[in-house]
Parts: sequence; C-alpha cells; structure tokens
Amino acid sequence: MLTLPNLLTLSRIVTVPLLVALLWPAELGARWTTGYALAFALYCLMGVTDYFDGYLARAQGTVSKLGVFLDPIADKIMVGAVILMLAATRDIAGIHIAAAMIILLREIAVSGLREFLAGLQVSVPVSRLAKWKTTLQIIALGALILAGAVPHIPFVQTVGIVTLWAAAMLTLVTGWDYLRVGIKHMD
Repeated sequence: MLTLPNLLTLSRIVTVPLLVALLWPAELGARWTTGYALAFALYCLMGVTDYFDGYLARAQGTVSKLGVFLDPIADKIMVGAVILMLAATRDIAGIHIAAAMIILLREIAVSGLREFLAGLQVSVPVSRLAKWKTTLQIIALGALILAGAVPHIPFVQTVGIVTLWAAAMLTLVTGWDYLRVGIKHMD
C-alpha cells in the first residue's frame, strides 16, 4: 500500500489544506500576491505528482487498487477546493461561476455514476476527451491562481477564464458520454 505512487497521491490530498491556506487571506479581502505565488508553485507541484503517480505505478508494475481508488479522489478534492477558494476570492466571479459550477456538478455526478456502476461491476474507462478536459481544468485553475500573483498582467486572468469555459464545455460533453453509458445499465 505504501508504494511511491500511492504516497504521491496521498501527498496531493494532504497538501490541499495548505493550498487553501495560501489563498485564504485573499478571501478576507487582502490582496496577498505572495500567497498566490506560493499557491501557484504548490499547485504546479501537485500537478506534477498527479502525472508521476500514475506513470510510476505503471512503469514499476505497482498499480494498486488503493491508487486506482485514491487518484481520482485526490484530483476532485484539489479541483473542488481550488474552485471554491477562487470563487470565494472572486477570482472566479459573475457569469464565470457558471463554468465553475458545471465542472463541480459534473465531477459529483460522474463520481456517483461510477460508484453505481461499480456496484454492477461495470467499468467506465476514462476517455481521451476526459483527459483533455482534465488538462484544461488544470491549466485554467493554475492560470487563475497565477493571475492573483501577477495582477499587473491581465492576460493571465484571461487565459484562466477562457480555459475554464473550454473545460466546462468539455465537461458537459464527457459528462453526457458517461451518462449515456450509465443509462444502459439502469432499469
């Protein structure tokens, strides 16, 4: 259970409160660019561990049930926490909250659907499009965190918002794909 890939996955979960703490002063109204910069660095590190945990598990032949279970949970915890904090700090605001909500609601719905299908012993593999969706989410949230560290460069915020909407659109498409598979197994 305590393989390097599993430890990397667990480190992402354990690190989420620190990521939230680094963004917290902004939620209180303070514009703490240092906190955003540190949060961005930590977020990037978490993204790197997300890549390497799966890569190492496959390369070392140590893919485990615990890792398969925890990896998507770690991703959802990180994405959910960052979206909530960026909404609280108003880095995601106005109509852009809709894109964030689409992402959050899809993550919850697909998790529930996967749990239901697992009870029926039906596996739903992650599609290539879903991997692109995840990539766009990571870029969007990273750019929005970085935008807080470099508020004098508005292009970074624009990249974050545009990729957030692109991720939300892919979220709808991939969510529908998963739902179509799930409906076939419901009575």
